Amino acid sequence: MNDETALPFTGERFTPECVREIWYEHWHRYAFARRLATGRRVLDAACGEGYGSAMLASVAADVVGIDVDAASITHARARYGGAPRLRYEQADATALPFEDGAFDLVVSFETLEHLAAQETLLAGFARVLADDGLLLVSSPDKHTYSDVAGFRNEFHVRELYRDELLALLRPHFPHVRLYGQKLLFQSTLWELDAGAPATCEALTADAGAGQVVPGLGYAPLYFVALCGRRGLPAELPALSLFGDAGESVYAHYNHEIRKNIGAGGRIAELEAELERLRARPEPAPARDWRWWRRKR
Repeated sequence: MNDETALPFTGERFTPECVREIWYEHWHRYAFARRLATGRRVLDAACGEGYGSAMLASVAADVVGIDVDAASITHARARYGGAPRLRYEQADATALPFEDGAFDLVVSFETLEHLAAQETLLAGFARVLADDGLLLVSSPDKHTYSDVAGFRNEFHVRELYRDELLALLRPHFPHVRLYGQKLLFQSTLWELDAGAPATCEALTADAGAGQVVPGLGYAPLYFVALCGRRGLPAELPALSLFGDAGESVYAHYNHEIRKNIGAGGRIAELEAELERLRARPEPAPARDWRWWRRKR
């Protein structure tokens, strides 16, 4: 990515120049959506910087990225507008300017929590989807994202608990498959032979590995919901893994560990020097020769 074309990160809109956790979270959602977008007419609602729409356009029949922010759309057109089967339009996701049934897939990531008109948003998504179309949305889990963490995101208007999210989705989409998303540190074993069957195993252990249970025993930070009126694809994975070949999270982690180890060594040296200084005998007080002169 060319830094000269990058949008500044404000804490609200993700940009591809962001690193570590937020990079993984945002790119994984679009990578997961890519399999659903193949050969389909796609709407990326609240597309922001535009990077995700461009990813989906590499496999979709057609992609429209919309955002209410004019500067983001101008940026997206300049940065990604040359890609085939891709266009960007300024529009409000709660007032979609498209015909009924215009899309086969709607994706909208980290949008719900920024709006009060959540019912209106979902009704609009249902309207512009074909009868057999799919909706893929994400939203933070209020319990883990805010309650447990004691954190308040100033940009969020209405965060949702799991039952609240499902209650919003099911009136429009009888079929919902809910995924949890969270960045995890994992040890991964995978078969290297070509053509290996796509089977997987997930295990979670306590701190001492005294108890190991099947599955991923974590509270999700985000929900990702795939919704449909006529059912869902049968070939969906139960587990989706995403990472970068450069292992940027580990690189940052190792960098910080090396800094902390170096700082710890330096602190130990300074503490030892301080102890040596304390152990020295106190010097005799200097005589006040001015007093001697006055007495003479």
